[in-house]
Amino acid sequence: MPSHDPASRRRTLLALGIGAAIAPFASGAAVEPYPSRPIKLVVPFPPGSGTDIAARHFARLVGELAGQPAIVENKPGGNGFIAVQAVLNAPADGYTVLLGSNSTLSTNAAAFRKPPYDPVADFSPISLLVGAPVMVVVPPGSRYKTLAELVTDAKQRPGALNYGTGSISYTLYAEWMNQLAGIKTTPINYKGSGDAGAAAMAGNVDFAIVDASSSVELVKSGRLRGLLLAAPHRSPLLPEVPSAADAGLGAFDAFTWVGAAVSAKTPADISRRLAQLFTSAGKSEETRRFYEGQLVSMRLSTPEEMRRYQIEEIARWKSLVRLTGLELQ
Repeated sequence: MPSHDPASRRRTLLALGIGAAIAPFASGAAVEPYPSRPIKLVVPFPPGSGTDIAARHFARLVGELAGQPAIVENKPGGNGFIAVQAVLNAPADGYTVLLGSNSTLSTNAAAFRKPPYDPVADFSPISLLVGAPVMVVVPPGSRYKTLAELVTDAKQRPGALNYGTGSISYTLYAEWMNQLAGIKTTPINYKGSGDAGAAAMAGNVDFAIVDASSSVELVKSGRLRGLLLAAPHRSPLLPEVPSAADAGLGAFDAFTWVGAAVSAKTPADISRRLAQLFTSAGKSEETRRFYEGQLVSMRLSTPEEMRRYQIEEIARWKSLVRLTGLELQ
């Protein structure tokens, strides 16, 4: 039976009040606004790659908008698996974000028999950020002055020429180019597009497929020679580099993109806040100026648009795998 003693009743009400006050802490509910500490942006490639350049730009602006530092952490290698696992193994609280490319967020789902993660089921999309065409480059002292010269030699010596590739996406693009040109060349794997480009600069490979946005200055300065820009038209930034059509491979529509995502277990309100931060950073005048004069296009999206795009991209990559006959890894 309930007690009618006033003192007992006061003690009961006091206990209930204290219990209500501490309930949010006991249940683990968030009591601090997001973000209230630094955000980590994990990049699957080494410093200097197109993805890394985008990550560092967005990290600074997102940090300014959020009032908290955003720190880039490079975890290259393992086809992006190392970076992906670092994000998925971290607490799903919005403080660890994957700044990935088409390799980690779509291609791996098509190119591996049993990838250790699902880019759709395991991640919540935040936004697409930027995209850029790829470029076929050769060492500055290469005897190949045009793509036609490279193709002619490759046809005479099937498998003898090698190429540098920074991820499975670049490998697929190279094999697609091989298929269109009717040649066979041998891949040499590196940890990122920047490393593949460095190998070409040093003459360690016959050619490389690289991210054009991070290689413009290398071609302009003569440290690399561009044979093909996978775009519908020549770029005014690199007028001497033929477009895919000019080089005789008009169907070679090869491009890379960068997007942000978090663990699928992240609370929806935090994911929405991150989407606001990245979108605001991408729409800023500073971002427009930063990418002006680069071979980069903005591809900002809502999370829902990014998810649809991922699904379309995975289907596109699976089609490329079948087209090129690339053996699943």
